[in-house]
Amino acid sequence: MKTLQSVFAGPISAYLELRRSLGYRCQNTTYFLHCFDTQACQQNHTGPLTQDLALDFAMSNPNSSINYRAHRYRVVRLFSEYLAIYDPKTPFLDPKALPHSHARAPRHIYTDEELLRILDEARRVSPINPVRGMTFHAMIGLAASCGLRISEVVGLDRGDVDWKTATLLIRQTKFGKSRIVPLHSTTLEVLRNYAAVRDVSFSDCKVPAFFLNSGRRRYARNTVQRVFAGLACRTGLRGPRGRGPTFHDLRHRFAVKCLVGWYKAGIDVQGMLPALATYMGHVHFTDTAYYITATAELLTLATVRYQHWLDEKGEGVS
Repeated sequence: MKTLQSVFAGPISAYLELRRSLGYRCQNTTYFLHCFDTQACQQNHTGPLTQDLALDFAMSNPNSSINYRAHRYRVVRLFSEYLAIYDPKTPFLDPKALPHSHARAPRHIYTDEELLRILDEARRVSPINPVRGMTFHAMIGLAASCGLRISEVVGLDRGDVDWKTATLLIRQTKFGKSRIVPLHSTTLEVLRNYAAVRDVSFSDCKVPAFFLNSGRRRYARNTVQRVFAGLACRTGLRGPRGRGPTFHDLRHRFAVKCLVGWYKAGIDVQGMLPALATYMGHVHFTDTAYYITATAELLTLATVRYQHWLDEKGEGVS
C-alpha cells in the first residue's frame, strides 16, 4: 500500500489500527480507505468528509456493480462516524444513500473450453513481462483446480507448499480456520515450474509470498480481480461494461465439477457434502450449497440417479 497523504491520512491510520486491535482483518477496509485517500489527494480536498465526497468515491467507477458501490460507500461512512468523534465538523452520512441489493447475481460455471481460453490468455497478459503471465496462469489454474478463495491464493506463502506431500497449507482464512489441501499432479507441476522461474527472476527477494508481482510484493486481491475481468473481456466472456464472470466463479465451478464427478462415479453425493465443505474451508456443509449451481449436466445426472432409485423402489414393492 502507498503512504497515506490526504487530509485524512492520520485519522485513517488510527482508525485501521483500532479496528485491527479489535480483531478485524481489515483487508477490504484498508484497500478502500487507501483508495479514498488517493482520490481526496487528487481532488486537493482540504475540508471535512462530506456526503458528496463519499458518494463521488463510491461511484467513481461507472462499470462497478450496485453492491460494490454500496460497499465502498459503507466503508467511508463507517470511517466518518469514527472521524466525527474527533472532528465535530464531520457531517452525518446518510446510511441509505446507496442501498445494498440482497439479490445474488447468477454465478457463471466455466466450461472446460472457457477455462482453457482464459488460461491461454493469462499467459499473454503482459508481452513485455512473461513472468507476469506465468503468474496469472498459475494463480487461475490453482483456484480452478482446488476451489480456493482469491484471498487464499494471494495469501499463499512459499512455506505453505509442501512439494513432497503435494499439499497446500491454507492458513487462518475465512472463519479463522486452517486446512490442508491436496494438489493434483498437473497442478503441482504448474506451481513447480512457476516457482523455478520466480526464484530466478526475483532471486534476492525476501518477501515470503508464493506469488509475486513485478514490484516484488504480494498481489492485492483487487489487482487479481481486475486483471481477471480483463481476461474475461478479451476472451468474450463478458462485455466492457456491467457484471460478468469473475475470479470467484472458479470456486463455483470447482464445487459443481466435484458433484458431477461423484454422480458419474456412482458415489453417494449427500454423504460426500461434508467432505467437500471441509475441503473448501466451510464451517458447515450447508454453506457449500451456495456454490452448487444447477447446471444442465448436473440436473441430468441427478434426474438419472433419481429415476434409478424409483425403478429400484418399484421392483422392491412388487
